[in-house]
Amino acid sequence: MHRRTLLVAAATSSLPAFLQAQDFPPRKPVTLVVGFAPGGAADAAARLIARQLGENIGQSIVVENRAGAGGNIAHQQVAQGPADGSMLLFGSIGPLTIAPHMMKLPYDPFRDLAPITGGVYFPSVLVVNAEKGPKTMAEFIALAKKAPDTVSYASTGPGSASHLTGELFAKRIGAEMLHVP
Repeated sequence: MHRRTLLVAAATSSLPAFLQAQDFPPRKPVTLVVGFAPGGAADAAARLIARQLGENIGQSIVVENRAGAGGNIAHQQVAQGPADGSMLLFGSIGPLTIAPHMMKLPYDPFRDLAPITGGVYFPSVLVVNAEKGPKTMAEFIALAKKAPDTVSYASTGPGSASHLTGELFAKRIGAEMLHVP
């Protein structure tokens, strides 16, 4: 069975040499599927990569945003899509490594997707209201411990990397924080 192509972000300078060894590009349009909404960091990175990849292979790459379920919808689309190189995935850690252990998926990311390259790193940051928020990490931790579930954090969805990062942070500081997917 042919495996679908997984593009876990990319350092585009390494793509041409790697892709020459593959039967790529296909003789039909190439789509780069992104599991997050247009306008966000993943979309912006994917569009930069698509532009450079398109220049490198001499054809346009269409970016298709398939937001929802923490990226699982996009991963499923590519896993069940044509295995001919015409559909690439701008993958993310949640659907690739977390979701398979938390839920039954209609595909196996380890069997149905084949990695090409990695490279984009999206850091997690802690921000508070500048006027009303704590001024130091110690003040933030004290607030989170004093008023359980009143300090919230956002994520891209249950089981996502940002969700688990928030949970790990709360556990390490010994506080209960409100998860807002």
